[in-house]
Amino acid sequence: MKSKLININEMLKKAVAGKYAVIHLNINNLLWIKAALAAAQQNNAPIILGVSESAVKWMCGYKNVVDMVNNAIDALNITIPVALHLDHGTYEGALKAIEAGFSSVMFDGSKYKFEENLKLLDDVLNKAHAKNISVEAEVGSIGGSEDGTVSNGELANVEECRKMSTTGISCLAAGIGNIHGIYPSNWKGINFDRLTEIANVTNHIPLVLHGGSGIPENMIEEAIKKGVAKINVNTECQLAFASATRKYIENKEDLNLDKKGFDPRKLLKPGEQAITDTITQKMKLFGCINKAN
Repeated sequence: MKSKLININEMLKKAVAGKYAVIHLNINNLLWIKAALAAAQQNNAPIILGVSESAVKWMCGYKNVVDMVNNAIDALNITIPVALHLDHGTYEGALKAIEAGFSSVMFDGSKYKFEENLKLLDDVLNKAHAKNISVEAEVGSIGGSEDGTVSNGELANVEECRKMSTTGISCLAAGIGNIHGIYPSNWKGINFDRLTEIANVTNHIPLVLHGGSGIPENMIEEAIKKGVAKINVNTECQLAFASATRKYIENKEDLNLDKKGFDPRKLLKPGEQAITDTITQKMKLFGCINKAN
């Protein structure tokens, strides 16, 4: 079966021009794929399905993820634009994703010195572009929680962002105070001055906001106005799924033997719907509903 996946180039160019953002939704299994595709189709919105390397391992490898997504698109008669994107990929992971049939990859070289980041990125770009695959790169690093220590988020170097934007990447992830996971109560918020500086020197290349879960709506709207065209969402969908599943079990619906409430397809259905509902809420906020065409 021919892949129906597309790269992110056109969808992000349209997003920048239209002043909205495309949702990047991290998937964890087939349930997540179905819920995400359902939300996108119902809302006539483009979608980027993101997969971390740990999730790839959980789902039995790169090729299996590609096949699962392509098969789901075909079986569910999905007609909206869908990209399959490696999230925070290592150099080795990006090459494996390219070979397996992902339509887009992120090479996260933020742990390297900038010149080494550029060198490795150049090789990824060459291999990806040969197969019409888009590439996201990162400057600096996105904050988050690690070993009990919470970072308020690093601010990317503006000149490094400028240089990175000239390499041929499709979009740029740059630290503007955002973090992964749940935001702490003492979070200082997005640094819009730095975001403006970056947008001004990168020729308005599509910018990526990682850690999109939990950022106040007014900050999301302002970030989109200033050039953010791709927003990553993961934690909020996981929390919604867990909450809906917990409610099903606390209501002892799984113990209803007459209705076979223990059937995994019934037990997990509320969680699946919660994911779809959460994505729809985000699509409304990001402004990407009815932007599939």
